[in-house]
Amino acid sequence: MENEKKSSAVSDVGAWAMNVISSVGLIMANKQLLSAHGYAFSFVDVQYRLIGSTSLTGFHFTVTALVGLVSNATGYSVSKHVPAWELLWFSVVANMSITGMNLSLMLNSVGFYQISKLSMIPVVCVMEWVLHNKHFSKEAKMAVVVVVIGVGVCTVTDVKVNAKGFICATVAVLSTSLQQISIGSLQKKYSIGSFELLSKTAPFQALSLIVLGPFVDYYLSGKFILNYQASLGATLFILLSCLLAVFCNVSQYLCIGRFSAVSFQVLGHMKTVCVLTLGWLLFDSQLTFKNIMGMALAVLGMVIYSWAVEIDKQSAAKANHQVKNSLTEEEIRLLKGELDKDRVTSIELGPTKV
Repeated sequence: MENEKKSSAVSDVGAWAMNVISSVGLIMANKQLLSAHGYAFSFVDVQYRLIGSTSLTGFHFTVTALVGLVSNATGYSVSKHVPAWELLWFSVVANMSITGMNLSLMLNSVGFYQISKLSMIPVVCVMEWVLHNKHFSKEAKMAVVVVVIGVGVCTVTDVKVNAKGFICATVAVLSTSLQQISIGSLQKKYSIGSFELLSKTAPFQALSLIVLGPFVDYYLSGKFILNYQASLGATLFILLSCLLAVFCNVSQYLCIGRFSAVSFQVLGHMKTVCVLTLGWLLFDSQLTFKNIMGMALAVLGMVIYSWAVEIDKQSAAKANHQVKNSLTEEEIRLLKGELDKDRVTSIELGPTKV
């Protein structure tokens, strides 16, 4: 039992580590690829926001789908049945999330975009409560507030919003939250592993994003991304971005399956801290005292949340143990009652005569 707990803990840490490392690596690679100072695989607007990522995301899911196809063909993973309408519905929600986020970034200020991303944590909490009747302890709620404040302090600057931008941000937040909750729900509903589910959903997302992505990017930038002339360096970074995206997608499904969408959102902001730190180290980004204080507060919130989740797990395990014991005692009492009843019946009837 002790060895199983240690093995599970190592797997949990490994899943989170893979998600953080692959996500941060993907952001750094995309920054080099999409930046005007890098390979400019995008079109940069007047506020220096990167456009073109919808098509790039289509490439990501195409490679992910191919990896899943090869894995199934070689027998590395087992393909389980999931109804096509569930996969189609999930893909629509996931693509609404991607498109909504890009439109929100285009139409709103960067500050409001960051606020909308932060609002996903409480939105996921409310959705979990409404859809799955899930309740959260006071400690977990307090930790969520601390994380939101901390990340807000270190990322939010100017805040400007308009009607169209607000609608896009609302759609993005709701669809992203629902998508992440659905990942865990589908895994439990069909008893399917994280990679197996990803290999089922990736082809749907890849096909739709490859077809619609260039038009979305054209709407955002006014330029058609097929006109982009890729150099050798840009091609290599696109391949690197796709490879990192496979690990990022797999680890996302793995983390949500092992934990929950709320945990993924809360602890996922460690990526924000890492990105800010690496941006300062590698890209000469400014790191102010306000940024440092916000990151410290966010990390503190993550530590509190991890502690609160562990306390909840121990309480739930203790409660289950008590219920199991009480049921066993009840069964013993019932069994004794049946035995006593049989004994009385035997005495009343007496020996059987032949």
